[in-house]
Amino acid sequence: MKIKHSKYRNTGLIFELLVKQIAADTLNREQSPAVSILKEFYATRNSLAKEYKLYDLVIKSKGASQKRAEAIISTITEVSRKLNQEALKNQKYKLISEIKKHYDLDEFFSIQVRDYKALASMYCLLEAQNNQELVDPKYLVDNKMTLLEHLTDKSQNSNYVKDTLIEEYSKYDKDLKLLTFKILLEKFNNKYKDLLPEQKNVLKEFITSVNSKKRLHNIVNEELKKLNLEVSKLSTKVTDEVVKIKLEEVARSIKTVKNTEKIDDTHLVNLMQFYDLVNELKSL
Repeated sequence: MKIKHSKYRNTGLIFELLVKQIAADTLNREQSPAVSILKEFYATRNSLAKEYKLYDLVIKSKGASQKRAEAIISTITEVSRKLNQEALKNQKYKLISEIKKHYDLDEFFSIQVRDYKALASMYCLLEAQNNQELVDPKYLVDNKMTLLEHLTDKSQNSNYVKDTLIEEYSKYDKDLKLLTFKILLEKFNNKYKDLLPEQKNVLKEFITSVNSKKRLHNIVNEELKKLNLEVSKLSTKVTDEVVKIKLEEVARSIKTVKNTEKIDDTHLVNLMQFYDLVNELKSL
C-alpha cells in the first residue's frame, strides 16, 4: 500500500497556511477569520492541537545532530500512535469545513509554504504508523530520509535509514513487525540478488520465522534432508573416485538439527554453502 499526501488532513501544513492567510488579510486591511480558526482548533488541548505540536517540533528542530534527529522522529511516531485517531479525523473534517466557510479552498491551499516537503513527508510517516494495512517500505524509507535531511541538513544513506526503521518497528505490535520483515526481505533481495532461488527462500524463512523457533527448526531440517538426498544422488553420477568419496563424506555431514539446539547464523551459512555445492555439481 502507498500513502499519498493529503493537504486537507495535514495539520502542520494547514497551520502554516492559516498563519500566512492572517498576514495576507492584515496587509489587505481585512478582518481575518483565520485568527478565530487558529484559536478554535490549535489553541486547545484536543487531538488536532496535540498532533500539530509534533509537526511544530520537526519544523523548529533544524540543525539537529543525527542522534537527536533520530530521537525526534522516534518520539513523534510513538506519540502519534497514542492519539485518538477517530477524534483526530473528525476534528480535521470540522477544520476544513470552517476554512471553507471563509476562503476558497483551491486558493487557500495554493499558498506556498517553505517547509512543504518536510511537512508532507511527516504526514505520510504518521499515516503509515496509524494505518491498518501494510505500507510499502520504500515510501517509509523515502519519507524518513526526507525528515532526517530536513532536521540534520545532511544527505542520508538509504540502507542506514532502513536499518533504523527495522529497529524502530520491531518494538511494536504484530502488524508493524510484519512491516519490519517486509523491509528486511527487500534489503535481502537487493543485496543478494545473485543468489539461487533456494538460497533466497531460506533467507526469507530465517527472517519471517524469527519468532517461531519450532517452525524454523522444521524448515532447516527439511532443507538439510533435501540437500543430503541431493548430494547423495549427485555423488553416484561422479566418475572420479576421490571426488565421489569426498561427496559421500559431505552427505554424511549434512545432519538435521536437534530440537534442543538453537538455530543460528551458522546453520544459515552452512545451508548457503551446501546449495552452492549442489548447484556446481549439477553444472558438471
